[in-house]
Amino acid sequence: MQKTIFIIRCLFFLLSVTGAWLLWYAGNFDGTDRLVYYLLFGALIGAFTILVDVFLKGFSLRGLTALTFGLAMGALTAFLMSTSPLFEHGDPSLLFQVRLAMFVICMYLGAVVALRGRDEFNLVIPYVKFIPQKTDTPLVVVDTSALIDGRIVGICKSKFMTSELIVPRFVMTELQYIADSQDPVRQERGRKGLQVLNELRKINHLHISIHESEVVRSQEVDAKLIFVTESLGARLLTTDYNLAKLAEFHGIEWLNLNRLGKAMHPETLVGETFEVELVKTGKEPGQAVGYLEDGSLVVVSDASQMIGQVAHVEVVGIIPSAGGKIVFAKKSNA
Repeated sequence: MQKTIFIIRCLFFLLSVTGAWLLWYAGNFDGTDRLVYYLLFGALIGAFTILVDVFLKGFSLRGLTALTFGLAMGALTAFLMSTSPLFEHGDPSLLFQVRLAMFVICMYLGAVVALRGRDEFNLVIPYVKFIPQKTDTPLVVVDTSALIDGRIVGICKSKFMTSELIVPRFVMTELQYIADSQDPVRQERGRKGLQVLNELRKINHLHISIHESEVVRSQEVDAKLIFVTESLGARLLTTDYNLAKLAEFHGIEWLNLNRLGKAMHPETLVGETFEVELVKTGKEPGQAVGYLEDGSLVVVSDASQMIGQVAHVEVVGIIPSAGGKIVFAKKSNA
């Protein structure tokens, strides 16, 4: 990409110089002694334009759209003010200077205000996605914890996630910062988040895009996520409990991966048989204890001699508890 831009800049510079030579050639009244000035002028124009292009590096399409909107609103404001009765009488020269000054001031203020509020710009012009045969695709903003968690990949591959995923640029930056950490644990978490993001982008049926948000850099990531999610009218996908509560406070709907994971575990019924690994003895003599995938406690009678083994058991009773449920079982003969 950088090589392509460099080639385009070189071609533009040569085109500027060639254009200056053509101007000299078309109006050959200045003589050959002025050719150097024409070529120098063309080179300066080309170099200045390329320099502006370099300084505008990183200027997003959102910023350009907001700038155009701000200039248009400033020009409209200046026009409406110049047509007011205040400018009907007076010195024409003075009125022209006042109108000109007002036009420049209004356009400057419009451009500055629009650029400062470019992230709110989609509140003025709604966030529209052009998707064939479907224009009401819900949006889901994904945070760092959901990417590090990794379960989102399986959910998206199963096609249960029909929403379009939005990953803010600052979330990717935070993942990169974590991956570059000197702490091996944080480094592994950051790398896993980046790997999950790459896997999501390889899913063909999934709509995922990077949101080029330009909110204030000094804000915390959680505050930025809340702002972007609220601005886009989206839902928030996170496993961070504190962020989820902050989202609830702002009236933002959030998706709970932990709750979804619990909901996916099948209900255990009396008479059902399954296999469970017994890990320790129970409170009563002869009892052995194991755990289901959802963390539920399984108490098996007359199975203490099978601790450390996988037992085939049959459910004889279920008692709800504060931590979930306690399943009472016996060894199955089946």
